[in-house]
Amino acid sequence: MSSFVERHGLWSDDQHRQARELIEDRIDAGEIDVLRFAWPDQHGLLRGKTLVAAEAKAALRDGVNLTSTLLAKDTSHTTVFPVFAAGGGFALEGFQGGADFTVVADPATFKVLPWSPRTGWVLCDAYMPDGRPCPYATRQVLQKAIERLAAHELEFVAGLEVEFHVFKLEDARMDLASSGQPGEPPRVSLLSHGHQYLTELRYDRNDALLELLRSNLLALGLPLRSLEIEFGPSQFELTFGPTAGMTPADTMVLLRSAIKQVCQRAGLHATFMCRPKIPNVMSSGWHLHQSLRRVDGTNAFMPSEAGQQLSELGMHYLGGLKAHACGAAALASPTINGYRRYRPFSLAPDRAAWARDNRGAMLRVLGGPGQNASRIENRVGEPTANPYLYLASQLFCGIDGIENRTDPGPSADAPYETPAQRLPRSLGDALACLRQDELLNARMGKTLVDYLCHIKEAEIARFNLEVSEWEHREYFDMF
Repeated sequence: MSSFVERHGLWSDDQHRQARELIEDRIDAGEIDVLRFAWPDQHGLLRGKTLVAAEAKAALRDGVNLTSTLLAKDTSHTTVFPVFAAGGGFALEGFQGGADFTVVADPATFKVLPWSPRTGWVLCDAYMPDGRPCPYATRQVLQKAIERLAAHELEFVAGLEVEFHVFKLEDARMDLASSGQPGEPPRVSLLSHGHQYLTELRYDRNDALLELLRSNLLALGLPLRSLEIEFGPSQFELTFGPTAGMTPADTMVLLRSAIKQVCQRAGLHATFMCRPKIPNVMSSGWHLHQSLRRVDGTNAFMPSEAGQQLSELGMHYLGGLKAHACGAAALASPTINGYRRYRPFSLAPDRAAWARDNRGAMLRVLGGPGQNASRIENRVGEPTANPYLYLASQLFCGIDGIENRTDPGPSADAPYETPAQRLPRSLGDALACLRQDELLNARMGKTLVDYLCHIKEAEIARFNLEVSEWEHREYFDMF
């Protein structure tokens, strides 16, 4: 009997070859003992199963079954759809009663994890039992956006600039009373006091951590460029060189998981939460550097004349990003906490504006005549964002700008004073903007948009039921 991959024609010739090489050169050669089948869920978190090597050989082509309730989870891992209702609460045939879906490995993504001896890892895509792509599979949403761009004979190129915090783990909170959904967060202490941005002294004090990250990320083959001391307490930044197509998003998913795993093994706690509740905290952002490349390998954003910011095509792409900034905000910043970051004069944007090399603008244009390349840095994202949804939204919006020749308007040289559309100030406002954005609903699919909004609205409802420390301090004594 043919395999799941063969029955539904899911692999290219290259992927069939890569799978054979993986089996013959890695598994049969005895290089690995287990293979992790990792699937990025709706939040961009990796889930999956680990198979012993002998079983993994068949699972590469037959796929691995996962319960569809995984698709129903919010960030507390609470199921927020009625899974025993018709269609499993998703209004999709085949998902009733927590039925299975299948994740299939992309053999091109195979890695050996340097921190886990004799452990292989492979990224997967999700499919329905009949071989159709799962409509809630976010990696395939980005694939669809890349295919739409390819119709214009263009390729997406992106570089990553990611901020995060690492703390010393003092107490993992594993006492019996600390479990829950979610459980109690760990108690931590600082690795640095912060507020000495890019100082060599701070770097040297954290050299052991940064060397740990450098060696493991390079061993994974990730395009690491720099390791930096950020401004806030225990805050760091890594930058990654430009890569094309799916690779930037796959890199982001892997590096977040890798950093958290490596740090945990070293008695540390790494977090990509935008604004942790610690004294003197500085928010973490994810700045996405993006450009387009022609089939001949040249940068399609590069202007031909002095004084131009971008090529005509690049300006239209910029116009699309600006026009749909509010609709795309929930995909760039998908947590309640992320909206604590948008404030004026904070190096984070508060409105949809662009400017030439200005870090206060949402869209920062870099490069130009005499430079190696031109690119757009979008500074709106937080590092928790699902990279497939974030990058797909950028592509769909930018392509719309190209197709409609959208004018981005003049540069905002005073970005916190220039009149421009304000970005959403809360996750709820951002979800409302996403629901109203006709382009993103059409390109990503209204079914997917409604699904994502339902999950996020369930998180907001849980948040609104909590009594915050602010409320207790404000009212408990006064009234």
